[in-house]
Amino acid sequence: MINITLPDGSIRPYESGVSSLDIALSISEGLARNVLAAKVNDEVWDASRIITSDSKVQLLTWNDVEGKSTFWHSSAHLLAEALEILYPGVKFGIGPAIETGYYYDVDLGGAEFSQNDFKKIEDKMLELARAKSNFERKEVSKNEAISYFTAKGDEYKLDLIKDLQDGKITFYTQGNFTDLCRGPHIPNTGFIKAVKLMNVAGAYWRGDEKNKQLTRIYGVTFPKQKELEEYLYILEEAKKRDHRKLGRELELFTFSEKVGGGLPLWLPKGNMLRERLMAFMKKLLIKNGYQLVTTPHIGSKQLYVTSGHYEKYGKDSFQPIKTPELDEEFLLKPMNCPHHCEIFAFKPHSYKELPLRIAEFGTVYRYEQSGELHGLTRVRGFTQDDAHIFCMPEQVKDEFMKLIDLVLYVFNALGFKEYVAQISLRDPENKTKYFGTDEEWAIAEGAIIEAAAAKGLNTITELGEAAFYGPKLDFMVKDALGRKWQLGTIQVDYQLPKRFELEYIGSDNQKHTPVMIHRAPFGSLERFIAVLTEHCAGNYPLWLSPVQVALLPISEKFQDYANQVFSELQAEDIMGFVDHRDEKIGRKIRDAEVQKVPFMLIVGEKEMEEGKVSVRRHGQGDDGSYTLQEFIKIFKDELQIG
Repeated sequence: MINITLPDGSIRPYESGVSSLDIALSISEGLARNVLAAKVNDEVWDASRIITSDSKVQLLTWNDVEGKSTFWHSSAHLLAEALEILYPGVKFGIGPAIETGYYYDVDLGGAEFSQNDFKKIEDKMLELARAKSNFERKEVSKNEAISYFTAKGDEYKLDLIKDLQDGKITFYTQGNFTDLCRGPHIPNTGFIKAVKLMNVAGAYWRGDEKNKQLTRIYGVTFPKQKELEEYLYILEEAKKRDHRKLGRELELFTFSEKVGGGLPLWLPKGNMLRERLMAFMKKLLIKNGYQLVTTPHIGSKQLYVTSGHYEKYGKDSFQPIKTPELDEEFLLKPMNCPHHCEIFAFKPHSYKELPLRIAEFGTVYRYEQSGELHGLTRVRGFTQDDAHIFCMPEQVKDEFMKLIDLVLYVFNALGFKEYVAQISLRDPENKTKYFGTDEEWAIAEGAIIEAAAAKGLNTITELGEAAFYGPKLDFMVKDALGRKWQLGTIQVDYQLPKRFELEYIGSDNQKHTPVMIHRAPFGSLERFIAVLTEHCAGNYPLWLSPVQVALLPISEKFQDYANQVFSELQAEDIMGFVDHRDEKIGRKIRDAEVQKVPFMLIVGEKEMEEGKVSVRRHGQGDDGSYTLQEFIKIFKDELQIG
C-alpha cells in the first residue's frame, strides 16, 4: 500500500500501481470524467500513469493552468495526426502548448498552404477526436527512436533526439500517429470538442535563420463548442478595444520612427488623460503623507553599480553615455530608487521622522528588444508613479497594509473589480540570483504574507518571481474581457539601504539601517493607460475623460452662443471644445460619438432664445433640454471618483 496526499491535506491509502485517474474515480465519477492530467510530487503526469510510492497528487482539470496546457499540447498532436493524413510526407518540428492554445512547426515539403486550408484540417481534427483514441506513452531507447524517425525520413526529430539522454526518451501514440514527446497528455482525444486554427506564419528551425524556414500553424481547442464561441467573441471585442487602435482614433498618442521605437509621443488629449491620472494620484499621496520630489533622467554609472542594477541588468539596458571628461559615464535612468536613496541620504534622520515617504512621477528607460515592443504595454521610455518608503523594521507590516489599501482604492476608482494578489518570493533552489541573507528574506517574505492575509486578499504564491533585492506583492487585474494584467506592485527591500549605507538614529541613540518599500499602484502610466483603455473601450470615467463636453452649434449663426456657453463651462473646470466646422449637425454628432465624448451639447435657435442646451449622452442619445446651471449640476453630480 502507498499513501496519497491530496491538496486539502487529506491522506488516502491505495495499492501500489494506482493511477491518478483511479484516484479520481475513488472520489467521484464526475471528477474522473473531467480529469485531464495530474500533478504528482509537483510534476505534471498523464492521468493514466501509475504511481508506485507515497506521493502528493493534485488532479488537474480544464480549470487549472496545467490542465489547459496539457489539453492544448495534446491538441497539437491531434493537429499533427490530421496533417499527416492530409499531407503525406509532412515532417514535424516542435508542437508546444502556448498561453492561448498551441502551434506546430511543420515542413510541408513545398506544398501550397494558407488559411484557406484551415477548414479541411479542422474537420479532420474533429473527425479524429471523435474516435476517442487513447494517448499511449511508451519509453524507448535512443537507438529505437533514431531507427523510427530514420525510417520516416524526419530529420527534425532526429536533430532533437541527438540532444536527448538514452533512458529518458518517450513516444506518444494516438490513433495512427506516433510522436517523440515527453508528455504529458490528456487521457484520449474525445475530450477535444471544438477546434479552430488561428494563424499561419514562418519559423526557422531552432530559431536560427541559417536553418530552413518551417510553416508554423497556430490553433486553439476547447472541451465545449460554447467556450470556443465565447473565446472568438472576446478576440473580436479585443480587436475593437485594442489601445493602439483607440489611441489613434481618440488622438491620445503616436509613435515616430524618427524619434525611435518604443518612445511614445503623447498628443494633447492623451496628455490631458495623463495629467488627470497624475492629479488623482498626487491628491492621494499628499493625503497619505508623501513628499513629492523630482530627479534627473540620467545618473552616473556608479550610482547603478552601487545599487546593483548595473550588475543585474546592465547588459540588457541602454549602454553608458560617455562625456568629454575622461572615465565619466552616465546611464539613462532605469530605476528611480537609487536617486531616492540619495535624497534620503541628504541629511541625518531620527526614528521619529520615519516612515519617510518619497514619491515621484519619474520617467525611466529600459532597452526592450524591438520585436517585443507593443503599443504602450511594452515601451522603452515610461513614467512610473513611483514611491519609496523608508521605515523601521517594526513598521514594515503596518506600512504594507496601508499600501494595499491605497492600491485597492485606485483599482476601485477606475473600475477594476476583479484581481488576484501574487506573492512573489525568491527561488529557494537558486539563491545566487538575489542579494541578502536568509534571515532578511524570511522577515521580508513573512511581512508580505501576513499583511496580505490580514487584508483578506485572494492570493497566489510564485517562487522565483521576486526582485533581486526583495519579495513583491504584484496585483493581477482582470479586465472587462477576462484578461489578466499585472498592474500595481509593492516590494520590500532590505538590500538597497545597506548598499547605499543609509542610516537613521534609533530610540537607543544608535545608528540603524532603514527598510525600503517600493510601491507603484499604476505600475507605469503607459501600461496602465493601455490596460484601462481596453478595459473601458475608451469610455473613460467622466472625471478622467480628456474631453468631457462637445458644444455643437447647429449652424454658424449660433457659434457666438456656443462660445459663450463654453466659456461658462470652462469657468467651472469642465473641459471640451466647440465644433466650429461647417458640417451638418448629424455629422458633428457622429464624430463626437466616435471620439467617445461623454456629453454633447447641441445649441440652435430655440436653445439660444431660452438660454438652454440640448444634452445628448454618448451611446445613449438625447437626454433633454436644460439651462446651463441645471446641466452643470448634472455634470458635477456624475463627476464623483469611484
